[in-house]
Amino acid sequence: MPVPLRILAIESSCDETAAAVLENGRALHSSVIATQIDLHAQYGGVFPEVASRQHILTIYGVVDQALKQAHMTPQDVDLVAVTQGPGLAGSLVVGLNMAKAIAQARGIPLVGVNHLEGHIYSAWVYDADRYGSADAIPAEPQFPLLALLASGGHTELILISGHLQYQLLGRTQDDAAGEAFDKVARLLGLPYPGGPSIQKSAEGGDPDAFKFPRARLDNPWDFSFSGIKTAVLRTVKGYEEAGKALPVADIAASFQYTAVDTLASKTFAAARHFGAKQLLVAGGVSANRALRAAFTGQTEFTVHIPQFSLCTDNAAMIGAAGYYRFMAGQRSQLDLDALPVWPLSSLA
Repeated sequence: MPVPLRILAIESSCDETAAAVLENGRALHSSVIATQIDLHAQYGGVFPEVASRQHILTIYGVVDQALKQAHMTPQDVDLVAVTQGPGLAGSLVVGLNMAKAIAQARGIPLVGVNHLEGHIYSAWVYDADRYGSADAIPAEPQFPLLALLASGGHTELILISGHLQYQLLGRTQDDAAGEAFDKVARLLGLPYPGGPSIQKSAEGGDPDAFKFPRARLDNPWDFSFSGIKTAVLRTVKGYEEAGKALPVADIAASFQYTAVDTLASKTFAAARHFGAKQLLVAGGVSANRALRAAFTGQTEFTVHIPQFSLCTDNAAMIGAAGYYRFMAGQRSQLDLDALPVWPLSSLA
């Protein structure tokens, strides 16, 4: 049997400080995430300076806890993987400096990882403690894959022909899906973050109460959510001007239905067009129950969606992507710098 490669992964691209320990890019031994949601809720979004300061306060404890939960020490680690970008510059630097220090102290390789690529590779990760034998391990996604990456900052359709091989088919032309959820939640007076708030409110609403528009774009694989956001705004103002009570649950349900159906229908159509038999859904929006149901409720395609704990930002996904980068021969030097803007399409 091959010698296990034990990976310590670190993620600090936005407002979660995270560390994880994986083996061979798939078997997850520990995952620790320190969230800052309560700190940023008062701003209605992430405040960059607050985020970076909080990363400094928590990163040592998070890394130490991840190692302890995996019953390992830094001496047991063979590789350090860390988010290099995209993300908030001040936040990224904290994680990068921690990863560099560990790699240098241990004399082990360091790999800088694209955060978006990490979300894709979250679908390869499984809990090592949950599966007792090789026969029980979940099957790996099979290529060619059609991936929907939907988060607060990104909405993209990507054709994946092999490990680390991407073809960007389409992306949002304005708001990302997660960003649209946040903005609509604010319009409805719902708390941040918007995704869970919209989902909860929609449970008591009628998804057919309002017919919100869908954008018609030149590239059929592109997305646009500014129109539906504006439609919700006009609906809210109409009720306010008429002095009527706002039907928050119905608006939330109708918005969620339209957004989810747009994401799912475009993904299915692209998979058919490009001959992909399997689908991968990743990013923070993949935690939305309605979106998951839209994908798992069909039988045309095999669907891979990460477990809930791996949908939002986490270090396990960075370790998984870092493993495949490492196996492809990638090594990063100690002068590795943060890349706040780093599109997935630029990866070789």
